[in-house]
Amino acid sequence: MSVLFTFPGQGAQRVGMLHALPEHAETARTLRETAAVLERDPLELDSAAALVSTVSVQLCLLVAGVAMARVLAAHGAAPDMVAGLSIGAYPAAVVADALAYPDAVALVARRAALMEQGYPRGYGMSAISGLDQGVLELLIARVHTAASPVYLANLNGPRQLVISGEEGAMQRVGLLALAAGATRAERLAVSVPSHCALLAPQAQALQAAFDGVVLRRPSRLYISGSSARVLFDPERIRDDLASNMARQVHWHDTARQAWERGARLAVEMPSGAVLTGLTAAVFETGLALSCDNHRIDSVLALIARERGGSANPG
Repeated sequence: MSVLFTFPGQGAQRVGMLHALPEHAETARTLRETAAVLERDPLELDSAAALVSTVSVQLCLLVAGVAMARVLAAHGAAPDMVAGLSIGAYPAAVVADALAYPDAVALVARRAALMEQGYPRGYGMSAISGLDQGVLELLIARVHTAASPVYLANLNGPRQLVISGEEGAMQRVGLLALAAGATRAERLAVSVPSHCALLAPQAQALQAAFDGVVLRRPSRLYISGSSARVLFDPERIRDDLASNMARQVHWHDTARQAWERGARLAVEMPSGAVLTGLTAAVFETGLALSCDNHRIDSVLALIARERGGSANPG
């Protein structure tokens, strides 16, 4: 059986998340490499004040994801496949050996800055639960206008969806959704309208930042959270990374792809457990867990058990 590492997107951040990483040589290495690119201490990024910024949020998720995956790999518990939601695709690509970590740091800083500069206020994302996709799309069509745009952004589960767009339009869709039987309509901790056409210009601009960046064929399966397909070709991975901010997320199908390829244990990198809950719905006879909710020795033991061997807990 195989092990999947999952990497969350914006909304999963929390204050102190980098300070909570394990004290380990691989954590120190990741922080050191990050500082060399940013020319600042990355441990300054996870304060409450800093996390108001999309740039700090995305960099924290990159650092945390790569650091934790490196720690686990150092104990013989590297994944067989990886998948990331939105910004999570970047640490996934690093762990898959498709993208060098220093390049990922520079690209994520540029990505987040483009998104933040394009939509400094008045836009974001909201979760809608308990409605079918078709019903929600009809409600979105009733509200969406050029002046107040709103889109279906994430298909996280059959009835776990996310909308993206202008603040007022999202509120109106949320009220309509609750009136139509939705169990939840909640504003997410995301200050940009990700995964819709609003970010197409920023995605195009990010393509230029990839000039000169070398991507390699991954050493383990890299599953795109946008297409829910395994990507092998470096150019397709380049396009996936550069453009995913403007493309819908298909997380349910992504988890299904991992399941169909033999994954029975999904381990979510910090922070939070959002993807764990979403993935568990697919891994019905497997196991999905979060590093934030388990000791490292427990995670190592579960990975070793899945593979029928042993990991080094030392």
